[in-house]
Amino acid sequence: MTSDEMKEAAALAALDCIPDGAIVGVGTGSTVNFFIDALGGMRSRIAGALSSSRASTERMTRLGITVLDLNSVESIPVYVDGADEVTPQLHMIKGGGGALTGEKIVAAMSRTFVCIADEGKKKEVLGAFPLPVEVIPLARAHVAREMVALGGRPVLREGFVSDYGNVILDVHGLRIADPVELEGRINQIAGVVTNGIFARRPADLLLLGTRTGVVRTPA
Repeated sequence: MTSDEMKEAAALAALDCIPDGAIVGVGTGSTVNFFIDALGGMRSRIAGALSSSRASTERMTRLGITVLDLNSVESIPVYVDGADEVTPQLHMIKGGGGALTGEKIVAAMSRTFVCIADEGKKKEVLGAFPLPVEVIPLARAHVAREMVALGGRPVLREGFVSDYGNVILDVHGLRIADPVELEGRINQIAGVVTNGIFARRPADLLLLGTRTGVVRTPA
């Protein structure tokens, strides 16, 4: 199977996690796009969706999926999103597509977080993928210095502005042995909106597309 075929297999497996009549949380990215396209075929069975980004909102709207305002919803049964890296403990790095803030908000509102990914995203330790950090523009240089102090090499994501008008620093060279601690530590830096470690609210279920099929963790 190709990488795209593994992504699609994981995305299709996530449809079984969607209760009839539910409001579904929807993430952002290439794997999630397969999920959105499949969700469009069962839109009459759901009450609507919460979106983590403008890009996903636009894709769902084109398919006739009702996208609700996050402020109108208290909680949702399930959130489906991808990952740039995911460990056996279901800690993740996310934000390669720049939607990490919206993703964290929808994840926080969900009772079950389903991560869909291809087998290339499974890692024993986070950090090979540069860690995205969303930053208020005024604080870019300050936050960059703090990332250097933590042992990272921050690089401004050129030509990119988040849905909320912020910039992203992609921090290279971090080996994230304690993702829960580092997630909280970075979020305490003045000017940081959030960072792409998803460990304090990890996934509850990983659907990993592999060459031999979709592997569930926990099984």
